[in-house]
Amino acid sequence: MKYFTLMLFLFTSLYATNIKSELFSLYQNKEYKKACKIGFDNFFRFKKNEELVALYGFVCLNADYIDRLAIPITALKFSQEARANATYFSVILMQKKMLYHALIDGYDISGLKLPTTEYVLSKVFDFYTAQKEQGKRFYIFKDPDDPKKSYKLSIKKDKHVHKMIIEEFYDKMLIKQHIYW
Repeated sequence: MKYFTLMLFLFTSLYATNIKSELFSLYQNKEYKKACKIGFDNFFRFKKNEELVALYGFVCLNADYIDRLAIPITALKFSQEARANATYFSVILMQKKMLYHALIDGYDISGLKLPTTEYVLSKVFDFYTAQKEQGKRFYIFKDPDDPKKSYKLSIKKDKHVHKMIIEEFYDKMLIKQHIYW
């Protein structure tokens, strides 16, 4: 029985190490969607490893799978760094939910002041809450830190679920599109 327990422990440790190296490799290669899926499928195996949980959170964030941040938010609690990462993810998730609610349901969030991040959704949230006119079909925001950067915020209506779209432009050229629901 001791031999079986030892083998199970070694296999589990080796498997967690493989997941960590695979997630990190995918993160470095900017294959965020694939890494997020692997992390999601294997989360129960590494949920006690805060380093892996944070890595999973960051790959999902970079894949624009914002709703998947709820899982690492609840798991990151045992160290100062883990709590800071959970807070960071929480801010972005809350901003996404509030912005979506405002755009879809007409909920007024103008003038709302929340913590912020450098993540594109946070920037657009801050621009949206600072402007006075709400209820339009789309919004264009100029980045005050870089005059060549701008963001377009819009909603794509669907019969099942509406999508919030943020398009990033540099010198009027589309560089990235983010789709949230």
